[in-house]
Amino acid sequence: MRYRPSRRLRKMVAGGAAVGVLAGMNTPAIYAYTTEKYHEYKINQPAYKAKYGHWDFVDVPAKYRINSIHAAMLHTGKVLLIAGSGNDEKNFKAKTFQSVLWDPVKNTFKEIDTPKDMFCSGHVQLANGNLLVAGGTARYEKLKGDVTRAGGEMIIKNEDPDKPRAFPQGTIFVNSENGKKFHTDFPINVPRAKKTVDKKTGKVTVTASNARIFVESEVKGDKGIVNTAAQYEIQGLTGDDTNNLYGLATKLGMDKKDFQGIKNAYEFDPVAEKYIPVDPMNEARWYPTLVTLEDGKVLAVSGLDDIGQVVPGKNEIFDPKTKKWTYTRTRYFPTYPALFLTQGGKIFYSGANAGYGPADKGRVPGIWNLKTNSFKAVPGISDAKDLETASSVLLPPAQDQKVMVLGGGGVGESKSSTDRTAIVDLTQDNPTFTAGPDLSEPTRYLNSVLLPDDTVLTTGGSRDYRGRSASDILKAQIYDPASNAFLKAADPAVGRDYHSEALLLPDGRVAVLGSNPLYGDKDNTTVGVFEKRIEIYTPAYRYRATKPALSGGPSSIERGGSATFRTEQAAGIRTARLIRPSAVTHATDVEQRSIALDVKKQKGAITVTIPKDPSLVPSGWYMLVVTDPDGTPSKAVWVKVP
Repeated sequence: MRYRPSRRLRKMVAGGAAVGVLAGMNTPAIYAYTTEKYHEYKINQPAYKAKYGHWDFVDVPAKYRINSIHAAMLHTGKVLLIAGSGNDEKNFKAKTFQSVLWDPVKNTFKEIDTPKDMFCSGHVQLANGNLLVAGGTARYEKLKGDVTRAGGEMIIKNEDPDKPRAFPQGTIFVNSENGKKFHTDFPINVPRAKKTVDKKTGKVTVTASNARIFVESEVKGDKGIVNTAAQYEIQGLTGDDTNNLYGLATKLGMDKKDFQGIKNAYEFDPVAEKYIPVDPMNEARWYPTLVTLEDGKVLAVSGLDDIGQVVPGKNEIFDPKTKKWTYTRTRYFPTYPALFLTQGGKIFYSGANAGYGPADKGRVPGIWNLKTNSFKAVPGISDAKDLETASSVLLPPAQDQKVMVLGGGGVGESKSSTDRTAIVDLTQDNPTFTAGPDLSEPTRYLNSVLLPDDTVLTTGGSRDYRGRSASDILKAQIYDPASNAFLKAADPAVGRDYHSEALLLPDGRVAVLGSNPLYGDKDNTTVGVFEKRIEIYTPAYRYRATKPALSGGPSSIERGGSATFRTEQAAGIRTARLIRPSAVTHATDVEQRSIALDVKKQKGAITVTIPKDPSLVPSGWYMLVVTDPDGTPSKAVWVKVP
C-alpha cells in the first residue's frame, strides 16, 4: 500500500513561501514531523497490523497508576499489580504499600489493601487458585555516603534452657567495654537454650541458642563506630537474665547497608480479592524465587535476609495444606534465580538471575535434584559472565523440555550486555546449551512471553544497566521455535528496563508494565521516573478474519482425564494448549509453561486429554486455548487441574 499524505499535510507542504522559508530554516524539524506522521500512519494500517501486530496504551485513571514491580494473571481474568512501596523510600517510611486489581476486559481498577511492603517479594500460583506472595522489604538500601549511623549484625544469645525470650522493637544493646548504645528497629524472638543430659554420667550440658538482628547506633556519625568484637548487655534486664541473655557483634560500622528482607507470607484470594496471612517463612527474603514443585508444594530460595546478606543456601518449602514452611536442602543461589520444574521433579537453573550475589558463586546453570541435593552442571552457554538480568523460558510445548536463555548482562552495575541466546534440551542424557539466533542487539531486562501459537514474544530491555545513557530498546520480536528464528513485530512506544514485566492475557494479547530507569537523560544527569503506563501488544493473529472458539466443557479436569468442548471449527483445530498463568517480576517468570494436549475431533466438538505427569502439569488453574490451521488461537477457557 502506497503512502498518501493527509489533505492537511498536502496543504501545508504546498503552502508557498512561508513553508519554504520555514523549511529552509528548520529542515530537520519538518523532516522529523513528516517522518513521525508517516510512521504513525503506517503502523495503523490493517495490512501492517495483520503482519506485525499493534501496540496500544491502556487508559489508567490517575488514582490507580502505581509502580508495578510485580504482576500476576489470576483465574478470575483479572491481573494483580503489586507495587508495595514501589522502590520509593518515602512510601516505605509512610507505610504506603499499594496493590491494584486490573480487569483488562472491562478496563476497571480496584485498590487492594496491602498489609506489608511486598516490594521485591516472590510469588507463585497455588493449586487452589490463590497467589502465594512471600518476602518483601524491611529496610531500604543505604549507600556508604548516605549512612548516618553505625550499624550491622548482632547475634543475641540465650543461655536459659527453660524459656525463650522476646524483645520488642527499640530494644537497647550496650557495649560492655565502652558503653556505646545500639538499638533494633525490629522485634526479635530468641529460642530457649538446648539442654542435654548424659545418660551415663548425669552431666548436664546447656548450649546457648542464637538469633540474629540488625542494630544501629543511638548516635549519628563516626562516634557510634565499633571496630572490635564485643559483648553487649541488653538494657532493662534484671537478675539471672542479665547473664543468660546478651549480644555479640564483631564490627558495627558506617559501610554500605543493603536492602533487608521480611519473613511475612500471604495468599491473595482472587475471589475474595484480599490478602490472607499464612505462617511466615523461616528466613527473611528480599528478591527470592518461588517455584511450584510436582506435589503442589512451593520451594523458596535465595533473597537478601534480615541483615541484608544473601540467604546462605537456606531454602524452604511451603505446604499449602498446613500453610507452614519447613527447611529443605541447602544450596546457594544469587537473588531471583530462574528455576524451572522439569519432568521427573528436578529443578533446572538456567543461570539467569537478577541482582545480588558474588560473581563467582551460584552462577553456573545446572539440574538440581532436591531428593539427593545433587547438582549437575549444564555447560555450553556463551557469554556466561552475562547471565544477570537475562530472560529465560521453558519453550512451548513443555513436553519438549527445552529452555531458552536470552540476553543478559554483567554482575551488578556492569556495562556489559549480550545479544546471545542459547537453548538446552533437558531430555538429553548430558544436556548442553547450543547457540540460538542472536538478538537484534545486546539486551538486559528482556521480557519473554509464551504465545498460544507456540511462539515467544520478546520485548523491551536496555543495553546498559537500568537503561543508563538512554539505552532502552524500543523493539519487539517473536521467536519461532519451529524455524529457530526471530520474526519482526511492531515496536512498542515505551522503553522498559529494570522492574518491568509482561504477561499473556486470556484473549491472546500481551500486557507490558513497569520500568524503573536509573536516569532520565542520555548524559545521566537527571533522576529517572518510574514508568506507570501500561501498553498492550495485540499480535498479528488477532487481526485475522476468522478465529476458533470454545464453549461448554467442565471447569475442572483431572490429570490423565479428558473433557469435551463445543466448537464450530472442530475439523480445523490444529493444536490445544494448557497455558499456566504468569506471576512475573524483574523479567523473571518461572511459572510460564504451555502444555500440549491430545485432541480428538468430533462433529461440532473436540475432546482434549491432560497428561498424567504432575511434574509436567502442576496442579492449578490454566488457560485452555486451541488454534486453527493458520495458528490463530481462540480466547482462553479457564480450566482447573486439581
